[in-house]
Amino acid sequence: MRALFGPAGNPDIFIETVGNSSVRMPAWLSGIGLDAYEYQCGNGVRIGQATAEEIGSQASTHGISISLHAPYYISLSNPDNLEKNINYVLQCCKAIRHMGGTRIVLHSGSAAGKPREEALMQSQKALGIILKEMDDAGYGDLVLCPETMGKINQLGDLEEVLFLCSVDERLIPCIDFGHLYARTLGELDGYEKTAALFDRMEDVLGFERTAVFHSHFSKIEYSKGGEKRHLTFGQTDFGPDFRPIARLVAERGYSPVFICESAGTQSMDALEMKRVYFDELRQVSTVSEAKNRN
Repeated sequence: MRALFGPAGNPDIFIETVGNSSVRMPAWLSGIGLDAYEYQCGNGVRIGQATAEEIGSQASTHGISISLHAPYYISLSNPDNLEKNINYVLQCCKAIRHMGGTRIVLHSGSAAGKPREEALMQSQKALGIILKEMDDAGYGDLVLCPETMGKINQLGDLEEVLFLCSVDERLIPCIDFGHLYARTLGELDGYEKTAALFDRMEDVLGFERTAVFHSHFSKIEYSKGGEKRHLTFGQTDFGPDFRPIARLVAERGYSPVFICESAGTQSMDALEMKRVYFDELRQVSTVSEAKNRN
């Protein structure tokens, strides 16, 4: 198994040269050498069954792994929103099932004026209820991916996401390296810090779940409150650096899905991520072969 790479949504170059029909994305992505695509429902699930099924058919034909990003307005920490959140997630389940995918990325929301620990406990409880509703609706095979968040006042640092994922083994973390870099004000970057992150994930989730983590990646500008805006790889004032992440994924034999969220250049930057990853994979293989010969 190898890591997969693709964009979040439709990049500028696709819109300019092909149009904005997501049905055409799988063939286009395969043609440029990518193998994943995250369909965006941040503003609501507004895709019909026929279109979702056609995206799924095209993805299957062209070998593209499909995931879906749930609406941004889901707030797990607010018990008053539980029924709405259940409906939003079930809508996502229906859409991703038609697309032939299994992974749904979602935000845990803010603390909503509560003490942070109380909000986190409420979010964990809500996830358990949502999973039960998914089971009852026939979606027990689908995976929810709580995402690490970029603003310091949002729920979603690494420990909080790992805590949420402890509810059920079907919960796989979405590690957004740009978000963690931003909310730590640039501290979470480089080989040693990333290795410590992966060590912690393995301690809490075990190797098997860690190895197949979902991921978002982009360079992110931050201020004192954390995330400010997503950048492109051509903008070099902020990180994080992808190469140490790629090196560790190669060394540890992980097979995550990397979704690039660069601002408009997400397909080209995903290709660069894939190039870096395979460069690191070759180096790791060379070192391993040399050790075996000796």
